[in-house]
Amino acid sequence: MAYVYPVDGSLDYLPCRYGRSRLLFRGPRRDVSGRYAVVLGGIEAYGRYIPQPFPALVEAGLDLPVVNLGCPNAGPDAWMGDPAVMEIVSRAAVTVVQVPGAADLTNRLYAVHSRRNDRFLRASPVLQAIYRGVDFTDFSFTRHMLRSLFDVGPERFALVAEELRSAWAARMGALMAQIPGQKVLLWMADRPPGPRRDAPLGEPVLVDAAMLEALATQADALVTAVTSARAKARGVEGMVFPAMAEPAARGLPGLGAHEDVAAALLPVLRGMV
Repeated sequence: MAYVYPVDGSLDYLPCRYGRSRLLFRGPRRDVSGRYAVVLGGIEAYGRYIPQPFPALVEAGLDLPVVNLGCPNAGPDAWMGDPAVMEIVSRAAVTVVQVPGAADLTNRLYAVHSRRNDRFLRASPVLQAIYRGVDFTDFSFTRHMLRSLFDVGPERFALVAEELRSAWAARMGALMAQIPGQKVLLWMADRPPGPRRDAPLGEPVLVDAAMLEALATQADALVTAVTSARAKARGVEGMVFPAMAEPAARGLPGLGAHEDVAAALLPVLRGMV
């Protein structure tokens, strides 16, 4: 997580923790003793290279503190495994849950790190049997592994995709059940929810419209924020990063995308708080 620390040409994210949480979030730290909203999410909510990510934009338009619990490479395993995070969520007036991909969670085929959920730890005997001859010690990250497995054999990968979808549905359902207050599901992507595809491409990985629709029954609202053509055209305009990080910056949502998300969320949240 080197990007958390300020270097020449980078942002100071003012990293902070809440209570005894082992996860590091973007600051400045918000006061959680009164009334507030929460955003649970990944690197997009965290706002890597973005001076004012969408949680900050929502806070400005909502006139209510918004606790940004966006954490790069975190997903339902990290959130539910952190009592301090779930305690903050339990007391929120409303919680926005950014829809994560299905790659970064422990399932019956492989295990991931408990906090850095994009870190691949080990393959189960079942996955090793499906992909005999594949050396799983070559993989450190889930997406690298999934792309490699897909390239080895798309037909076999369908078995992996089905397991990941099943695990995602169970884990996300459990997460939503643990949030007692009002909750909003947020689809933040450069494409709308679509039909089922087994290829591990695009974000959120392997999540399709049917999965989103089923999960949305446990939420008070579903907000679909698809990056507009105008936002895409802005590219890295207004983003702050060292010159060597430009390729990484181009792979993340820009300022326009964050503005699109805030504009989509605000009318819904104003009606809740």
